[in-house]
Amino acid sequence: MRHLSLTVILFTVLTALATAQQQIPNQVPTSVDAKVVLDAAGPKQRTALSAILLIVCPPSSAGTGFEVKAGFVVTNAHVVGTCNKDNLFGILNSNERISFTKIITDSRRDLALLIPAIPLRAIGLDLYTGADPVPGETVSTWGYPLLYNGATPLLSVGYVSGFRQAEGDTGGTVKHIVVNAAFNHGNSGGPLLRANDNEVLGVVVLTYHFHPPVIKQIIDAMSRDQFGMMYNFTNDKGERTQISEGQLTAAVLDEFYQTTQVMIGEAISVNELEMLIRERSADLK
Repeated sequence: MRHLSLTVILFTVLTALATAQQQIPNQVPTSVDAKVVLDAAGPKQRTALSAILLIVCPPSSAGTGFEVKAGFVVTNAHVVGTCNKDNLFGILNSNERISFTKIITDSRRDLALLIPAIPLRAIGLDLYTGADPVPGETVSTWGYPLLYNGATPLLSVGYVSGFRQAEGDTGGTVKHIVVNAAFNHGNSGGPLLRANDNEVLGVVVLTYHFHPPVIKQIIDAMSRDQFGMMYNFTNDKGERTQISEGQLTAAVLDEFYQTTQVMIGEAISVNELEMLIRERSADLK
């Protein structure tokens, strides 16, 4: 029974790894039924969809980005990851692949500004300049969750729950909008919009997971385990490698916790984005 369970676990992990690798688009994807999406968007947001991009950092990272009226694209720094202007690319909902000539990142805020190699034909989104949205206000985002690689983004709707001062990676705090909505991996970098409007309230950055910190510490410790029973498998580069029983168990637990959806997520406030744009205005010219 123990060996059967381990076999099932191993199959689950390797299937998940293989599926994730296959879903990262190495070529231009096929769009879903755009009419259905446009109907869901409503009159004002229909014009916004062409400004939302799938952002890809090969070989295995992807997220969402959006163009603003000034002509550059906004996403998260963690979506850009280790990529640079030579390998990062975006895909428009017209199935057109674009590259970028400059990438400006701010790791403290987890924001990135991307300069397209060619002007986009989309109508860029407006940044909201009014007072903070109130708890209970309906908001939405369009993006590419869970490595979905159709060209037309998917809709997620929720409401503002409150606000939080998050700790920045390099010190200081960053204003976040807490949202009750189904944000998933891949929604990162997408615009948080006022419902039925195309004004950006924030930039989607994370989704909450329900495991306590001690569980995460245990999973991290197990992932470093290189002893015990070893299993052979072929990685995404076609290389034969080994994974220990502890690492295998950690991978399964992490996959479970990462993909179990809790209906609370966060978006970086548009005020933080506006401050970054002002700070790096010279670089954006």
